[in-house]
Amino acid sequence: MTQILSINPANGREMERFESWDETRIEQALDETSRAATGWAGESFAARASRLRAVAGILRARAPELARLITEEMGKPVTESDAEIEKCAQVCEYYAEHGEAFLADEPIQSDADRSFVTFPPLGTVLAIMPWNFPFWQVF
Repeated sequence: MTQILSINPANGREMERFESWDETRIEQALDETSRAATGWAGESFAARASRLRAVAGILRARAPELARLITEEMGKPVTESDAEIEKCAQVCEYYAEHGEAFLADEPIQSDADRSFVTFPPLGTVLAIMPWNFPFWQVF
């Protein structure tokens, strides 16, 4: 199986090797995320908000380590790497605070007794994105 190498651009040293995934492994990961999304959909907004706040805390607690990893893998200045981790923590807190309001049903006028726009979970979403913000692309 092919491997993906992580190489420090500053010194050319190999940092890590990762096995590439074949179609079967990709399908397995998509199935796992689909099951996880179903579980998350059943949790209260308060429970989800609590988890997001916990993630923000973990990001901040591990910021020096995570920022160093970004810098070593990409060559990004450590101040920018630190800022990226903080931005991820802030977005977790933002959605913990505002997520319930963003997802609330929106009543609309119509001839029906009751009409509204609802925002059901989408489930797993695949995004192909640039790699210059490796943590931010996940959040």
